[in-house]
Amino acid sequence: MAEKISLFIITKNEEANIAACIMSAKELVDEIVVVDSFSQDRTAQIAKELGAAVYQRDFTGFADQKNFALQQTTSPWALNLDADEKLSPQLCQQIRHILPDTPYAGFTLPRANCFLGKPMKHSGLDKEYHLRLVKKDLARYEGELVHEKLRVDGPVGQINTPFWHNSYSNIESYFSKFNQYTTLAARQMHQKGRKFSLLFVLVTIPFEFFKRYVLKLGVLDGMRGFIWASFSSFYVFVKYMKLWALQQQDND
Repeated sequence: MAEKISLFIITKNEEANIAACIMSAKELVDEIVVVDSFSQDRTAQIAKELGAAVYQRDFTGFADQKNFALQQTTSPWALNLDADEKLSPQLCQQIRHILPDTPYAGFTLPRANCFLGKPMKHSGLDKEYHLRLVKKDLARYEGELVHEKLRVDGPVGQINTPFWHNSYSNIESYFSKFNQYTTLAARQMHQKGRKFSLLFVLVTIPFEFFKRYVLKLGVLDGMRGFIWASFSSFYVFVKYMKLWALQQQDND
């Protein structure tokens, strides 16, 4: 007998991605839950038209938002995807085959990352495994504003068929999320009492590029590898500049 699965997704202005995400899993799952942070586009409408139960909720951090979404699901198993991710038919078939009578409480899945329209085979974006499929009653998210982690009470298995992450189809989409992520990262460091250090930033920025482009073999990803390494370094720079600005506000 097939195990019932709920898909849950958190969204904000994802009308370009949400349909492909939902449709990739529609034949696998029995329920779709979307928690939307008051998108200003047609994200919520598209999700409803595709059969999702849509909840509107202010964004309170990735872990909190995903815990809320997880709580709204009703199936024994829960699958999490971001709006710019999708399953392959092969992965759906493998999940259907593996769930009945499994001894595991969750499964990690490999993520294949695309950047600017093509797969990234290096640059620190390869060999990523993420816990995404879990028994609902044994799972919860931990973390603060960013870098949430899904935890499950029980043994975790591994599925080797990847799901796809179309991380940024163009440079504009990268920077549309860049500001939010760097702000949340700076705020989290500030809350933890992290102190700004110019020396640390001066060392970290070039090392971030070197790590992505050389150590992680981004050079083999061609121009996309160079862009990703450059953007990753700039992310570090902006994150710490925002931390510095927060600390200046404390001193005013």
